[in-house]
Amino acid sequence: MFIGEYQANIDDKGRIAIPAKFRGQLKAKVVVTRGLDNSLFLYNVDEWKKLAEKLASLPISTANTRAFSRLMLAGAMDCDVDKQGRIIIPGYLQEFAKIRKKIVFAGLYNRIEIWSEELWATYKQQTEKESNNIAEQLGSLGV
Repeated sequence: MFIGEYQANIDDKGRIAIPAKFRGQLKAKVVVTRGLDNSLFLYNVDEWKKLAEKLASLPISTANTRAFSRLMLAGAMDCDVDKQGRIIIPGYLQEFAKIRKKIVFAGLYNRIEIWSEELWATYKQQTEKESNNIAEQLGSLGV
């Protein structure tokens, strides 16, 4: 289970060090893909397979399912975790997430989100302002 928020830097070669807290739950390979809200999603291989199978089983006749599948599947890249716990984030994913130098890892149970520090701060501030409304809406879902 991934939880918590951690800051890191991306180096000139596009490498980021996965927080030590998360490394024990990952193996030698992970999958990084375009996420939502200009973030990246990082999955261990087992979780990625579950998600990819669900996406592959969606009807291709619906435009939204095709679009979401393309976003997630075509945007994905398998990444090797080196001995220092680093992965290389491809340029197209850095560009998508507007990652420059400082990043934030956010643990979200079965995935890790990777954000530019600036976008994360903005997103977090907006979400915190709306937290009461969000909680009320989730209440109707039984959360």
